[in-house]
Amino acid sequence: MTPFLDIERDGAVVTLTMNRPATRNALSDPDAVDALVQACTWINTDLSVRAVILTGAGEVFSSGGNLKTLREKMGAGLGDPPHSRHAYRNGIQRVPLALYELEVPTIAAVNGPAHGAGNDLACMCDIRIASEHAAFAESFVRLGLTAGDGGAWLLPRIVGMSRACELAFTGKTIDASTALAYGLVSEVVNAQDLLPTARDLAQQIAQHSGHAMRLTKRLLREGQHTRLDTLLELSAAYQALAHHTDEHEAALEAALARLRR
Repeated sequence: MTPFLDIERDGAVVTLTMNRPATRNALSDPDAVDALVQACTWINTDLSVRAVILTGAGEVFSSGGNLKTLREKMGAGLGDPPHSRHAYRNGIQRVPLALYELEVPTIAAVNGPAHGAGNDLACMCDIRIASEHAAFAESFVRLGLTAGDGGAWLLPRIVGMSRACELAFTGKTIDASTALAYGLVSEVVNAQDLLPTARDLAQQIAQHSGHAMRLTKRLLREGQHTRLDTLLELSAAYQALAHHTDEHEAALEAALARLRR
């Protein structure tokens, strides 16, 4: 079986391409989970990485679970509910935790259908750009299932509770233009422009201080669930760290030089 991820690096930008078209880039196989988690671990330890693009090879972003192995790997084929619970915790649930803890900004370049866990995978990224051929579905109810990978936490934070309930309760598929209207994606582009657009955005991000970018992302994450006074205290601490970086000094000097002209 071919490796699940193709990894390409262009300076400070890393592109992760799910490259298993035969399974529609399904996420639930153990080696797919391992590949995504290991990539996040590596990126967090490499401070020269400043942005990540996640996309899919072929015509599909990700179909979510591998229906051919779902019963044996995750569900009734394991024999009893406790084993299924641990299969989720030790399997696909490692992916949202790894992506949530990924310190650098992430861009999902959604090239085609993103269904079930594939939809949730896009939601795990910070920014979503869609090809005109993209489609999205929180489709678990169609299989008599719930979102086992954090979709109930992720989706309402992006599209709001009413839209999230509509998508989760119906399991319906929405096209790229509807996803844009819902706020699920920030931009829809022609298919041939998807990766160039994502790369251009990633380079815009990567031109800035890597330390400041990682701290900014952490503040945005913490701001989702903490009190204002707590976030202000954390912001002061992070700002103190940022003041003492070479990147801040260089950027400040450049800005002052422009003022002196």
